[in-house]
Formats: sequence, C-alpha cells, structure tokens
Amino acid sequence: MGLLRGVKTVFFLITMAISFLLFSAPVFLVIADTLLPSALLSSSLSVKTLSSHFNDYSFQYSLIDIPIISILRSAIIICVYGFCDGPRLSRGPYLGITAICSVSSLVFVSLKASLVFGSGFTQKGHVITSMETALFVCSMVMGVAHIIVAYRTSCRERRKLLVYKIDIEAVSFLNFAIFQLTFMSFRFNLGELY
Repeated sequence: MGLLRGVKTVFFLITMAISFLLFSAPVFLVIADTLLPSALLSSSLSVKTLSSHFNDYSFQYSLIDIPIISILRSAIIICVYGFCDGPRLSRGPYLGITAICSVSSLVFVSLKASLVFGSGFTQKGHVITSMETALFVCSMVMGVAHIIVAYRTSCRERRKLLVYKIDIEAVSFLNFAIFQLTFMSFRFNLGELY
C-alpha cells in the first residue's frame, strides 16, 4: 500500500512540474533567449571589454549584435506578455507583436549569417568556429520558439475563454429557468389563494 502511494505521489509531482513548465513557457523561453546567445558569444570571443567590441563593430564580421537582438526581442515579448491578460493573450497584441519581433529578428540574423558565412571569416580574420555557428542557430531557433509558444499560449487562453463563456451561459440560463419556475409557482400559489 505504501509503494502505491509513493508511485501516485511521484506521478502527481511529475505531472504538476510538467504543467508548471508548460504554463510558464513564455517566461522560461525569455530567460533562455537572453542567457544562451550571450553565453555562446562569450565562449567564442576573445577576452576584450564590451566597449572594444562596439568600437570595432562591423556588420559583416562582428557577432556582438546577435545577443543584443535576442535580449531586445525577449524584453519586448516579456513586456507585452506581462501587460496582457486573458482576452488580449488569446486574440490580441501578444501573438502579433511576438510574431513581428521574431520574424524581424530572424530576417536580421539570416541576413547577417549569409554575410558572415559567405566570407568564411569573422572579425580580424579568424575562421568561423562551431560555437559561432551555434550562436546563429540558437538565435534562429529561439525566434521560431517564441512564435510557437505565443501561438500555444493564445490557443490555451482561447480555450479558457470558451470554457468560461459556456459556463456563464449555462449559469445564466439556469438562473433564468429557476426564476421562471419560481415565478410560475408563485403565480400558481397566488391563484389558489383567490
């Protein structure tokens, strides 16, 4: 009996953890989108100050702008997600702004990737490494993931609104039916008195 209870408890905890991860997917994706490209860039670049990267910036060779684009995309998306509630998450600005931010960053990263990989070299002539390739792939995957998560979130909110709408209609119909029955029985009782 104790073993069965333990298995049920573990199943319940795993189910709750998965539910929490799915419900909090936009927040976790924003955190991953801000940290992952920055970590990949810092592991692939030489040790220099941030200002020297900006001073030596060239669109074709520098990779410092990819984490900045990811951070800006994530900041805009999390602000819109924070300002929206149920109806606006289902049909409103969250999905639209997420799609616009993600597609525009995908276009930027794709254009930059074609220039960087077309030359085969990054800044100061060193060959492109697998970490720098992973930086491009990570930024593109995170952009697509933002769109997928926003779509799933809007679908979930639409289903919630649909369920609440059905419940409200059912409750209002029941209230109307109970009122009608009460009024008719009250009228019937008044008829017996006279």
